[in-house]
Amino acid sequence: MLFTSAIRHLPWLTLLVLLVHGGKMKIVEEPNTFGLNSHLLVQGSRLQARVKPSPVSGPPHLSRLAGKCFSYIESMYKYEFCPFHNVTQHEQSFRWNAYSGILGIWQEWEIQNNTFTAMWMREGDTCGSKNRQTKVLFACGNSSKLARVSEPQTCVYSLTFETPLVCHTHSLLVYPVLSEKLQEEWDEIEQARYEELITEQGYNKMLKDLFEEAGFLKKNRQQKWEETPQAPKHQSLEQCTQDYEKQRAEIERLRSLLTQHNISYETETVRPNTPLIARPSALQDQHLRGDTGIIADL
Repeated sequence: MLFTSAIRHLPWLTLLVLLVHGGKMKIVEEPNTFGLNSHLLVQGSRLQARVKPSPVSGPPHLSRLAGKCFSYIESMYKYEFCPFHNVTQHEQSFRWNAYSGILGIWQEWEIQNNTFTAMWMREGDTCGSKNRQTKVLFACGNSSKLARVSEPQTCVYSLTFETPLVCHTHSLLVYPVLSEKLQEEWDEIEQARYEELITEQGYNKMLKDLFEEAGFLKKNRQQKWEETPQAPKHQSLEQCTQDYEKQRAEIERLRSLLTQHNISYETETVRPNTPLIARPSALQDQHLRGDTGIIADL
């Protein structure tokens, strides 16, 4: 009991000895117990994802990577890559505000020349006016692991993931993964391109739509539809009457303005039931450009 009590009061005894001997006390930073890297906090409560990951897609043999995570430590940072989920970064330091955040959430594949070239993790933590994102490249390796991490652009990261799952020559081809229906559509697109029935831009657009339908690319949900603005609906007869009076007053104002400037305007309106033959003079004044003849009376 005496030893336990002494241990418990050791910091105060040390401080007392330093003060008595006139020595200077050195303040040592406490480990980050309550910071972002605290082991006492659940991982899910520390990192808040902006969006949900996209469904698993792409080569079927890569789906076995889903649910697994791979770590990589470089300098003071630990990176975790969870295929088809997210990429995170954790600062390995004792600072009270050590950074721990999401570098990207699984969104879509990058496809070039009938090949899955990379995975795109987007919508990560905020970085200035944009969000962090990560491009994951695949390379053949004896085991599945993160091999390299870099930041070629500010807040845009590049990861190289080695795995034996991509060592086969055809392991990342797109066409074999498609359904029979989509394969037939791709064949028709290629035929139309060969016969020069579509432009290169049209070809790329049709392929993009096909890959979106297959679930390899994320569909743009923020499409801007150009719609004709609809007239506001009146909630009551009183509101309708008020709008009518406003429009009539505006018409009278415009008529007065035209009169002040000696500009004539036609006040006669054609009633819906009035036949066109009732205004022959108007037709006689109308001649088609280049027509030197006379329009016959109707």
